Amino acid sequence: MTKVLIADKLSAMAAEIFRANGIEADVATGLTPKQLVKRIAGYDGLAVRSATKVTADVLAAASRLKVVGRAGIGVDNIDVAAATARGVVVMNTPFGNAITTAEHTIAMMLALARQLPAADRSTRAGKWQKSRFMGVEVAAKVLGLIGCGNVGSIVANRAQGLKMRVIAYDPFLAPERAAELGVEKVGLDELYARADIISLHTPLTEQTRDMIDARAIARMKPGVRIINCARGGLVVETDLAAALESGHVAGAALDVFAIEPATENPLFGMDQVVVTPHLGAATSEAQENVARQIAEQMSDFLTTGAVTNALNMPSVTAEEAPKLRPYMKLARQLGRFAGQLTRTGLKAVTVEYEGHVATLNTQALTAIVIEGLLSPVMDSVNMVNAPLVARQRNIGVSEITHARPGDYLTLIRLTVTTEKRSRSVAGTLFADNRPRVVEIKGINIEAELGPHMLYITNEDKPGIIGRLGMTLADAGVNIATFHLGRAAPGGDAIALIEIDGALPADVLGQVRAIDGVFQATALEF
Repeated sequence: MTKVLIADKLSAMAAEIFRANGIEADVATGLTPKQLVKRIAGYDGLAVRSATKVTADVLAAASRLKVVGRAGIGVDNIDVAAATARGVVVMNTPFGNAITTAEHTIAMMLALARQLPAADRSTRAGKWQKSRFMGVEVAAKVLGLIGCGNVGSIVANRAQGLKMRVIAYDPFLAPERAAELGVEKVGLDELYARADIISLHTPLTEQTRDMIDARAIARMKPGVRIINCARGGLVVETDLAAALESGHVAGAALDVFAIEPATENPLFGMDQVVVTPHLGAATSEAQENVARQIAEQMSDFLTTGAVTNALNMPSVTAEEAPKLRPYMKLARQLGRFAGQLTRTGLKAVTVEYEGHVATLNTQALTAIVIEGLLSPVMDSVNMVNAPLVARQRNIGVSEITHARPGDYLTLIRLTVTTEKRSRSVAGTLFADNRPRVVEIKGINIEAELGPHMLYITNEDKPGIIGRLGMTLADAGVNIATFHLGRAAPGGDAIALIEIDGALPADVLGQVRAIDGVFQATALEF
């Protein structure tokens, strides 16, 4: 039975959704890294939030694992590279807590502008210090967003409701989208120079780590206020503390820290700093949303193959999955066909899609083609890690689509270039949705691939087919189907023969010894 381990505290709804989909769900929170390594081997899926660290060691021990689901957006606690290398899908829920995080950002901004935490502490202490806590209005102030995706765009909308002017730095923000949101797209230096308040809404990557350091702060407007409800590690906290002490930065509000749990931090003793313990997604609505979403996404993947919000492979929606399934079989067969015939180093792969298939999710199909191509010579390769493996081996992969059909209403053609030659194979789906090979090396042929096939290239001359049949018959090999094709009379010819079992090596040798046979290869599908 398919099994999922829920290793962090999620809404009980998650386990209910798994079980409703016929998936056994075990809840075991608070496991130490060693305990998780010891336990993970028996599971097909792992659902986490931010507490559990899905390390390379955990993934190495997870022999059955197919998917890791993060109930939330950040995946800092998951070794995505190691998961990809092992063919494990990593999913998150980028939309489930967007509103909650955006609202927390606005709350932090207002608390910072009016010094609410410090005023609260003072008042509780019996003091009445009205003149000490002079705040600023946010209306008419310039809010600079670094990142304007799911959360940033909601913050922009809420800030506009507060009559703020919003500018944004985001290399991926299209001008049309900026106009739709009513924000002004600017460069980073311009944002630093103009923004009264800067709010971070970018993932933590090697490019964004420590982006708010002393040099960046020096380019900011004096008296700027900085808010980070995105990811710890974006801000160099010691540099920010120094800028607060000098007065260049008027205040800061942080919900995330470089080291969490953050029990000590150079910012904690400062009155002009507002801090919260990573509460951006901490509302009951958000927790229900992300638990439901990750359970549904993982269930869809484990039961139907649908892939949603994956970080390391093309997504395949639940609606797409049934349409793609017969094409997936065809793509894998074409890849395995070429892979089993390849004897020298691969240099390039081209996958062409014609007709109906060109309108589908071809990125996912290309990943499956590469999986089929590499699997005959490599263990543990699947559609998740196959593109990575190809890149690591300097195999160029290109994809071409032709919406207009050619000889067939739908067609996939794979061309493989090795150190010595190029080889192509093409296939289609007929009305019964069963894959057929229809072209090999430019030669027309129609064949349905069975579990055991014999592929032969030979000179087109009388007698070869008879001698081939006799050789197989004498060895007790039964022929299920026999398919022939040729380039021209007397030229190159090919045969695809389905047989009832694996072909013994000595019989293959006898076939290769037939006069006129150039190549004979036993294939498995």
